[in-house]
Amino acid sequence: MIDKREILEAASAFGLLPGVVEKDYILGWLLAGINAHPDLAESWVFKGGTCLKKCYFETYRFSEDLDFTLRDEGHIDAAFLRRVLGEVVAWVADASGLLLPADQLSFDIYTNPRGRLSCQGKVGYRGPVSPATAAGGWPKIKLDLTADEKLVLPAVRREVFHPYSDRPDEGMWTSAYAYEEAFGEKVRALGERTRPRDLYDVVNLYRHGDSRPPAAVLHDVLAQKCA
Repeated sequence: MIDKREILEAASAFGLLPGVVEKDYILGWLLAGINAHPDLAESWVFKGGTCLKKCYFETYRFSEDLDFTLRDEGHIDAAFLRRVLGEVVAWVADASGLLLPADQLSFDIYTNPRGRLSCQGKVGYRGPVSPATAAGGWPKIKLDLTADEKLVLPAVRREVFHPYSDRPDEGMWTSAYAYEEAFGEKVRALGERTRPRDLYDVVNLYRHGDSRPPAAVLHDVLAQKCA
């Protein structure tokens, strides 16, 4: 685990609170742990604003949750999630030195507006700057898991941006939405909800002209996502 000074220096450089930078640091290790788990590496596809930050635009808005589309709806099961994520946090603790107790995992499984199962999970942690004791509660990483979103394009292997001194030599990797799919999904989300961050993401996806897909490709992806 990196020391407190590294987090404080990064927070000062970005003009952010240390806890925000610490959470970004934890997110990288959780993605690495999910990628290292044989049941999850290819089955959980990373998406959303944090995916843009960690896989596409390193200097981007910081986020505090991890969103995944699951290829197998059977994974949205409390017993399964407790087992596999217990193994993930144990792997992360061993690889990084972070404290992520299994008893700080929680899962809220519910029926979403489309009548399918979804899950909001939480992972408690102690990092370089979070308090050493449990007084005041554990800081949490939120996991949003859905299994009914249509994957239009094959997932891609993306390296996770982890600008910290304990980055493994081989890097950190994840299975993620292709750029075209991430763009189409963000445009679709604008039609379903009114969140400023979705508009922010769409504008920034569009402005990256070197990565922006042709209009016809984006239109095709969007049509299939909306369907």
